[in-house]
Amino acid sequence: MSFANTGPMKRRPTHPGEMLREDFLPDYGLTVSGLAGAIGVSRQSVNELLRGRRSVSPEMALRLAKLFGNSPEFWLNAQRAVDLWDATQAIKDDVAGIKTLSVA
Repeated sequence: MSFANTGPMKRRPTHPGEMLREDFLPDYGLTVSGLAGAIGVSRQSVNELLRGRRSVSPEMALRLAKLFGNSPEFWLNAQRAVDLWDATQAIKDDVAGIKTLSVA
């Protein structure tokens, strides 16, 4: 049996920085400095990403994908989910007042 995934998400999606911090870094034995050095960015950039204070950019997605052997889309889709959820929460009352058009 399967269920359609059409309802709104009730919790904020996991930020890609949290995925890095909780799953990827421990699994690969990386530190903030090790990750920064491996992908050629500053420790500050990595630290801000891990703390959810920075978004994954297309450039960062390419670097992470190369390092971990996955796709840039994996990282960008995770970031997109967070961004859409945040935007939905910020303007949900405004969006609720918009009438959906139908084709004449």
